[in-house]
Amino acid sequence: MSADEPTERQLRVMPWWLVLVGLLLAAALGWLVLDLLLTEADRASQPDTRATLRIDAIRTGLTVVAGTGGGLALLLAARRQWITERAQRHQESVAARDQAHRDRVQAHAESVAEATQRQQDRQATAAEHDAAERRLTELYTRAVELLGNDSAAVRLGGLHALERLGQDNPGQRPTIGAVLCAYLRMPAPDDQPRETEVRRTAQRVLTRHLRADDDAYWPEVVLDLTGATLVDFDATGCTLVDANFTATAFTGTTTFASVTVRGRLQLGAATFGDVVFEGLAADGEVLLDGVRVSGQATFDGATFADGLACRRSTFAGHTSFRQVTFGQPTSFDATRFEDSTTFRQAVFDGALSMEHTEFGRSANFHAARFTNMALFRWTVFGAEALFDQARFTDAANFGRARFHSMASFRDTQFSRPPQVDQARAVVDPGHRWPTGAVVQQLDDEWLLLVDR
Repeated sequence: MSADEPTERQLRVMPWWLVLVGLLLAAALGWLVLDLLLTEADRASQPDTRATLRIDAIRTGLTVVAGTGGGLALLLAARRQWITERAQRHQESVAARDQAHRDRVQAHAESVAEATQRQQDRQATAAEHDAAERRLTELYTRAVELLGNDSAAVRLGGLHALERLGQDNPGQRPTIGAVLCAYLRMPAPDDQPRETEVRRTAQRVLTRHLRADDDAYWPEVVLDLTGATLVDFDATGCTLVDANFTATAFTGTTTFASVTVRGRLQLGAATFGDVVFEGLAADGEVLLDGVRVSGQATFDGATFADGLACRRSTFAGHTSFRQVTFGQPTSFDATRFEDSTTFRQAVFDGALSMEHTEFGRSANFHAARFTNMALFRWTVFGAEALFDQARFTDAANFGRARFHSMASFRDTQFSRPPQVDQARAVVDPGHRWPTGAVVQQLDDEWLLLVDR
């Protein structure tokens, strides 16, 4: 019995002698009444009524005895009814307790069964996970072993195995990308055309999964190709997140056309043949410090929202920054452009610094817009310097610049007079200086520009 169930009072059995005592009391009561009535009847004065009175006395005595006995019988019947009802309540209470106990037992059994099932499910899930992890580890290990094989054909198979593994298991993609980058960073054997093809394939595997508009896009992969040697690297349309190509040797034609750059794009000290950055959109800083470009470089239509750092770099071929937008401070300090260079219709929303920059051939800034400070101090223009229809809405400084050929500022707009202190230019009848510029003849070959 639980603690919250009421305790029933114990039922006691009526002893048999209690009934006998009741009968004796009823008989005694009847005898007493009869005796009392007979005594009164004997005292009657009339003898003829005495017999009648005694009969009535006897009848009354018997009636009292009968009534008393009937009362006792009624009491016994009431007790029996009470006992019956109590027994019924007891049975109902016992039945309710039994049902509650059975319900508790059933609920406990169901709870135990559910807990057991959950435990079995967890064990099955853990076993399945372990089996899958072991399988992935085996596949990954096998693919890496293939990548280290002496045979180029086997290495190609290892690359495709890694690609398939990454395509089916997104959680493995960062590791697979790191393995492919590490493979490309390893020194390439000399004079092995087959190894070159393997590396081209590794490059294509990486770039194939870096296009955000493709179902095979792997957003988890971050390129770290520091010091790698890449052949005809083509990242057209890729999305690069914090990509690092520092000191990378790009041979052949390199393409970053229509690339989306998130975070930093590091290309410092990299070397290029021909390189295309046309349509590139960068929301982070792009670092081109110390790069060497032996062929042509095209940046047409690119956007550098966080600016461009291109200091101490060398561009040997034709270089084009046509319609490029520079959002933040941009620096080309100490950079050398050996062939013709154009910044036609470029927009410099941030400050521009071209101090000690050298243009070996023509420098074209036609219709360029400078909305912040523009510094061309100590800049060397080896051929024509064309600033026709350019617009400077802030300070422009050409102090100590050197113009080795014609300089043209036709229809150029300055919000304030440009600073040209100690700038020099060769004598050339084609010069078109800004309105109000003061030019002095130094000798037969050189002119001196001074501030007003």
